[in-house]
Amino acid sequence: MKIFSPLYERAMSWSRHRRAPWFLGVLSFAESSFFPIPPDVMLAPMSLAEPQRAWWFALLTTVTSVLGGLFGYLIGHYAFDLVEPWLRTSHYWSAYEQAVAWFEHWGFWAIFVAGFSPIPYKVFTIAGGVAGMALLPFTLASMVGRGARFFLVAGLMAWGGARMEAALRTYVDRLGWATVVLVVAGVLVYRA
Repeated sequence: MKIFSPLYERAMSWSRHRRAPWFLGVLSFAESSFFPIPPDVMLAPMSLAEPQRAWWFALLTTVTSVLGGLFGYLIGHYAFDLVEPWLRTSHYWSAYEQAVAWFEHWGFWAIFVAGFSPIPYKVFTIAGGVAGMALLPFTLASMVGRGARFFLVAGLMAWGGARMEAALRTYVDRLGWATVVLVVAGVLVYRA
């Protein structure tokens, strides 16, 4: 059953859209403070579709993500009382509590790790504001962590280029179904 191939083709056509960099910037900003979809879902196909612009896309993603992180910091610092009820009822609450604990122990390194890893960065930006982390280390850790992640993604896609795009086009359905199986198995193991 070919479900993933049409999605892949659509993502590749969107990644070549003339306004795709604007959408990437908006998504990067939003994901760092409140939106659940990571910018990698646009950055990867855009870097794959136009490998000669991959570094520009990575820089754009990094800068707008850090600006969104600063917005998340402001939310945590000035408006946490407004978002706390929602946060408590969302699946992000345990991640928020973990972020607070990490800030108490590691400060700068907590935001760096959150910026690079698949941990919800937005939770750490808000927690950084609540904890009153110094703004300069917060910004530097965000730039380094987010930059490392996005330049790695863009670099790998640019390196793969047309060869990787063709291979993905061939195997995307198998990879998609394998991912679904792994996620379902992970959920079953987690619940057991």
